[in-house]
Amino acid sequence: MNTNAGAANPIEEKRLILLVDDDVLILGLLNQVLQKAGFDTRIATSAQMALDMILESDREPDLALLDIGMPGMSGLELGERLQLETTIPMMFLSANEDEAVVKQATDNGAVGYLVKPIEMARIVPSIKAGLARADEIRHLRESETKLAAALQAGRETSIAIGLLMERYKTDRQSAFDMLRDYARSNRLKLNDVAKALLASAESLNRFNGLFSEQTSRKQSSRNAP
Repeated sequence: MNTNAGAANPIEEKRLILLVDDDVLILGLLNQVLQKAGFDTRIATSAQMALDMILESDREPDLALLDIGMPGMSGLELGERLQLETTIPMMFLSANEDEAVVKQATDNGAVGYLVKPIEMARIVPSIKAGLARADEIRHLRESETKLAAALQAGRETSIAIGLLMERYKTDRQSAFDMLRDYARSNRLKLNDVAKALLASAESLNRFNGLFSEQTSRKQSSRNAP
């Protein structure tokens, strides 16, 4: 008998959108439209309120929609803070399409830009497009991080192989086999073994330096009149 029959599928977590605008009417309208479209939302009427909400929450929004023209800390200033302190992607909301403002928003990492008055039909498609762009950027950064780690691991392994070749006067393939076999027999990752070998070599080099200094001092002492 299949005990899983009729079991409910896990509910997919809704995308969370942070809405920040000092205009409560626009804020309420955006909130209503996005919730109706199936998004979770948080609302803040100031930049500081938004920062406090992010700090106190255990979940970062998937996207923040920030009004540029807020009193106190503007949306652009808030965007700079978010870019420095979080990984939250941003869209901006403005009453104009001034080229300098758009450029600054882009420099702050904006994945989209909405102009007031907002066309209701554009809100959800714009948010979805912003989320898609943010996901692309996130995946690209993750790929770049993995690639950098792989390249670093390759460099460390290559240097470790070179050390073994020099130490045991052997060829590259034999040194690699030695490193790999040691990793397998000890159930370790190849790169972890390479790192440990490099760290040991560095420590030995330091001791060699200390011994050389000590020997030099002794010789100097003996040769002293």
